[in-house]
Amino acid sequence: MATARQEPNTTDVTAAVETLRKALTAAGIVLPSLGADVASPSLNLITLGRVRADVALRLADVIQRGCA
Repeated sequence: MATARQEPNTTDVTAAVETLRKALTAAGIVLPSLGADVASPSLNLITLGRVRADVALRLADVIQRGCA
């Protein structure tokens, strides 16, 4: 199976985390563990962390309303 060649990721992880944190805060959602994944900096991963079920449902609702 062939895979597409991936270009190096140049997204600023810190900026992405802060942008996501601001958007979530505006929606009344807090992800306490949100941050850059320091274990794999070259991959530019963001850790979303664990959340309670009620927070997950609020997040799903915000996303669904935004996609409507």
